[in-house]
Formats: sequence, structure tokens, C-alpha cells
Amino acid sequence: MNPDLDKLLPYPFERLLQLKQGAQPPMDLPHIALSIGEPKHQPPQFALQQLASHLHTLGGYPLTKGTDELRQTIAQWLCRRFALDSSSIDAQTQVIPVNGTREALFAFAQAVVDRSRDPVVLMPNPFYQIYEGAVFLAGATPVYLNTTAQTQFIPDFTAVPEKVWQHCQLVYICTPGNPTGAVMQEQQLQQLIELADRYDFIIASDECYSEIYFDEQQPPPGLLQVAHAMGRTDYKRCVVMHSLSKRSNVPGLRSGFVAGDAEIMQKFLQYRTYHGCAMPLFAQSASIALWNDEHHVAENRQLYREKFAQVMDVLQPVINVELPQAGFYLWPETPLDDEIFTRRLFDQQNVTVLPGSYLSREADGINPGKNRVRIALVASLEECLDAACRIKEFIEHL
Repeated sequence: MNPDLDKLLPYPFERLLQLKQGAQPPMDLPHIALSIGEPKHQPPQFALQQLASHLHTLGGYPLTKGTDELRQTIAQWLCRRFALDSSSIDAQTQVIPVNGTREALFAFAQAVVDRSRDPVVLMPNPFYQIYEGAVFLAGATPVYLNTTAQTQFIPDFTAVPEKVWQHCQLVYICTPGNPTGAVMQEQQLQQLIELADRYDFIIASDECYSEIYFDEQQPPPGLLQVAHAMGRTDYKRCVVMHSLSKRSNVPGLRSGFVAGDAEIMQKFLQYRTYHGCAMPLFAQSASIALWNDEHHVAENRQLYREKFAQVMDVLQPVINVELPQAGFYLWPETPLDDEIFTRRLFDQQNVTVLPGSYLSREADGINPGKNRVRIALVASLEECLDAACRIKEFIEHL
């Protein structure tokens, strides 16, 4: 067996199941799950119709690089969303459809890390667990960059020692962040690009929450957008990953894309061809329709705004919680240990949240997720409001 498998830690939701074992929540309260970032809003009907009308394509193998139409649609969306010159994104060489960002984030490290050179990979802490697993199985060493209230929940790249940068081959960033909702601003992304030039590493920007934000006039910036503004229209060392799961409420479609540096994309495509993970043609057809439509995305943002407004009104008087800059998570401080808080909340109110310490590792003497929980406002408005009221009651009776 691959010895690196032994480095993998239990997935957060495995630990959560163990934490809840033996609890007996009230039978008269329906369970409300706010632990998993799985959107529950209705998928657009037109996407379902596209799926149904293209089931006949099951009779053919899809290409790993996807159809020309899908890649062109994605390239056009990138240009519209991030104000890129259309000539700067080549749909043939700089865009690859993937089966959701999860598998792409994992596969990317396997393709780009050179394990013969004592590789180091940087990532925010807390983080999406796929980053860590990808790093271990690529034969690299993860370096965790604490994101706390003191850093505005953004990695502090100025605090990274020179010797770490010298071994760095890849940096994962997540903007807007999971679980914090923090958005890296243009100056911070520019700083990271300049560091990539100096130390010759690749930036993989996980931007799957980029389309859930509060101000319609100020969408979160993206890595390619900042590179373009710097005059780097070849997007050297820059790769972004986007998904339809959160944007369009179709997590089961498993549809996203990777885009950026053409040289990196060429090698990644070669890896994926052997990996055998082409997107089914019916999923590609639905994806084309979804990337071409912004109306349902704006409606989706409005649903989240309404939930955040009402839930924050309930929770802010009883717990230290701030409105995130983007995304659909709350990241409040807990009045007691995050594991104890989570188990007691489930036991007394039948509401499930996720302990923050399950999403992070101890680094520089602290676990930045400790005494916080992640609350995913993915359920209906009524359920989210009900859960907020139960959380408030639970805290008031501690």
C-alpha cells in the first residue's frame, strides 16, 4: 500500500459522527444539519431540462478536455466575470472542465509537485481538507498559514520564512475562504503573484465561493483578474478553480473547471487523460446552460442575503459572530470548547454544526479553529431561522 495513506487524518465528518455518538436529541425537534456546505436551494429548471434532453449522449465516451463549446463558454464567462481581454484566454489551451473542484484540487497537486526536491506546499489554516490530503499523497510537506481575526482571516505571507519559500512548489489559497468567508483583495493577490515569480511556485486559487457575495457592485476579485491587471496576460504560474455546485445549486452535477497558465494546463491535461475523469456529455450540456446564465445566480445570492440578515439578528446578541465578506458560512466564537459546544447543541437542540478545530491543524502553537464552529446556512430560510433560535436558546441556558 502507498505509505503516504497513513498520513491522512480522519475526515472532519467522520470525527463529527463519532462526536455525536450516544447523544439523544429531543424527538420533538426535527434535525437541522448546518455542518456540510451542500447547497439546498433548488437547481435551475432549465439545467434539469438540459440533462434530460441529453441522456442519449450516454452512448459515447466524452473527451477529457471537454467539448469545444463548453471550454469556449467557460472562457467567455471568465472574461465577463473578471474583466479579462478575450484574447488572453485561449479556450483550447487554458481551460479544462473538471468533475467539481474537489477532484481537481486533489489531482492538481499530484500533477505539479516534484517529490524529488523536498517539496513544500502552503495552505491557509483552517482549510478545505482536500488540500492537505493532496499534499501528503503527492509526497510533499504541508505548511499551515494561520488565518485568525488578527490577520483578518487572510494568510500572512510576509511571515513565511525564506527557507520555506525556497522549497515551496505550490500555494493553495481559497478566496472567498472556507470557513471564514474572508476575501483576498487585489493587493494581497498581487503580493502573492510577485512571490511566485521570485521563488518559482504555482498558485492554485480555489474560488468556488466567488459567486456568493452581498454587494452586487463589488464581487470578489479573482487571481486571473489581478494577474491581468498586472499585465500578465499569459497568467504565468496562476491557476484558478471554479465550480457550479455553490453558484448554481447543483453539487450533484460535479461540474467545474480549471483555467490559467497554458503550460501548466498542458501537463495537467496529460495527467487527467491517464487519470480517466472526463465529464459526461449530458453534464457538459447542462454546464453550458448554467455558465451562460446569471439571472439564477443573482436570485441565489438574494436568498443567502435574506438568511444571513435574519440569522444574524438572532445570533449576534448571544455569540461573537460577524457577517462574512462572502460565501455561506458563519464562523462564530463559542463560549466553550468547540467539540463540547457541538455535541451539547446536538444533544439538546438537534442542530448539527461543525467544530472549527476539525478544519484546522495546530501551527505555531495554536489551532486557529479551536473554540469556533462552522455554520453552513444552506438549508431553507425557515430551517436556518429555526436553528438560529435553537442555538440562541442553547447559549442562554449554558
